[in-house]
Amino acid sequence: MSAVKSREKFSFLFLRSVVGIIIASHGWHRLLTGGYEPFGGWLTGEGFPFGLGIAWGITLFEIIGSLFLVAGKKLSYVCTIFILIYFSGLILVHLQHGWFVVGSGSNGIEYSVLLIASLFVIGYSEINKSAGSVI
Repeated sequence: MSAVKSREKFSFLFLRSVVGIIIASHGWHRLLTGGYEPFGGWLTGEGFPFGLGIAWGITLFEIIGSLFLVAGKKLSYVCTIFILIYFSGLILVHLQHGWFVVGSGSNGIEYSVLLIASLFVIGYSEINKSAGSVI
């Protein structure tokens, strides 16, 4: 394997691992602190049927899906689901607060945009790989 290809593989593993750890930490925190209950209540209050079930599903997917990210398995599927989850959160929660998460604002969309962009790169790279592309 060439040095360039080796660096590309390591960089991609690093990105997948960092994104996976960040996402898993949210799922584990929500699971261990019981945060799925207020999350489910909020979803129900927003008009979603089975809000608690959706909250549980998202929580478990953040934990299990992040393992797939780190392992490099089923990336296009896992990333698509994560993108749908985080884009929904961006629209429902963060967009009304503007761009910045902290500093010039609070609870804005910048973190969600970064996660979605990272997940797109990870998921798209698997689609290209299976199509025979270099990246």
